[in-house]
Amino acid sequence: MSVAFTKEESAETAAETMLPDRPVSPHPNLVTEAGLKALEDQLHQAQAAYEAAQAIEDVNERRREQALPLRDARYFSTRLRTAQVMPPPASTNTIAFGSTVTFERGDGRVQTYRIVGEDEADPKQGMISYVSPVAQRLMGKAVGDVVDVQGQEIEIVKIV
Repeated sequence: MSVAFTKEESAETAAETMLPDRPVSPHPNLVTEAGLKALEDQLHQAQAAYEAAQAIEDVNERRREQALPLRDARYFSTRLRTAQVMPPPASTNTIAFGSTVTFERGDGRVQTYRIVGEDEADPKQGMISYVSPVAQRLMGKAVGDVVDVQGQEIEIVKIV
């Protein structure tokens, strides 16, 4: 039966439970070992939240509570299926996926970031995605190299 013939609350609930899928990046899903573990943990959390919501007796409330974890479970399942675990960088001579790089901006600010996969990127925690403009310009560079990032010069001072 169409929700058009049910009470208004059910129509609203039906719309709430049909969340669009989270967008999946077109880039290769490169991850660190820690990134793979984080994806696994997030999938388990989404599955646990979905299972917990199944215990809710009110069907409308159950649908509302299941919508987000179900969407997240689909996303994390896809990301785990496509994950390509990258080995740690073989050298600290040049910047690669997994490198931690310290650079100095033209204005004197010194910043340190680790280059990681898209799902584990968190600039506030010092991790940037390998597809970010900064990481793209830094990849393959060495200590002492100066690169232009969005009109600002940065000098690489350390690679770990």
